[in-house]
Formats: sequence, C-alpha cells, structure tokens
Amino acid sequence: MSLAIGSPAPEFNLTDQHGAKISLSSFKGSKNVVVLFYPFAFSGTCTGELCGLRDDLAAFQNEDVQLIAISCDPMYAQKAFAEKEGYNFPVLADFWPHGAAAKAYGVFNEDHGCAIRGTFIIDKAGVLRWQVVNGLGDARNLVDYKAALAAL
Repeated sequence: MSLAIGSPAPEFNLTDQHGAKISLSSFKGSKNVVVLFYPFAFSGTCTGELCGLRDDLAAFQNEDVQLIAISCDPMYAQKAFAEKEGYNFPVLADFWPHGAAAKAYGVFNEDHGCAIRGTFIIDKAGVLRWQVVNGLGDARNLVDYKAALAAL
C-alpha cells in the first residue's frame, strides 16, 4: 500500500533516542518534514544511508526542513545507534505498538517485523508531497530527496 501524493500524511507520536515524544503535527505550519523509515539500527545499509544524511545534514535539516528517521527498534537501541554514529537528528522508535507508524505509511514488512526503506516528504501543511519506497536491501538515492525538497 502506498499513500496518495496530495493526501494528509499519517500522524505519529513516537519516542526519540533521548526519550522525548515527537509528533508529525508538531512541525505543522513551521517546517517541511523528511520522514525516513529504515529496517534496523546498526545494519550496514541503514548505517550507510543515515551517515550519508548526517554528512550532508544542512540539506535535510535546516530552518525550513526537519529530518526524522524511524525504525521499529526500541528507544535504547536507537540511542546507542545515534550516539555511535553521531546522528544530530531525531531517531524515533516505532517499537510499540510494534510498527504502528510504519503500517500507517504502508512500509511495514510483516515477515521480518521491520519497516522497509520508505521516504516521505511532507510539506508545512502536513500534506504528502513526495515518496519513494525501496526494498529491504535497496539503498536510496539522496539526490532524489534534494530534488523533491527543492520542488516544495
């Protein structure tokens, strides 16, 4: 299931790596949001993707844009992962109810119990403007994100 471009993005209220609650609606009216679902903390492809975002963070998190990464790992795993890799953006735990946000975005893999690689760009009004969904082992292209953000 994929979401329809131009439809309201599903709300979520999840815990970040520091234990704070983060909701999509908290950015409404102030920032565009890049929501990135990834399968597992500490896995090779996921680490590579998030480190790529970390290394070019100004393009994905600034006065106009907020980057949010989400997996079904528990908060303490997210904390260890973010600290080890130096992620200065919210890394959210979609742990319980397990995968609820990933399911709402149509990117939960029931067989593996994790999110697949889905990226969603949501505008300041809370409307989905762009999405790409890749398989578990298929890395995403960060250049595509930049082009989608530039089009907002």
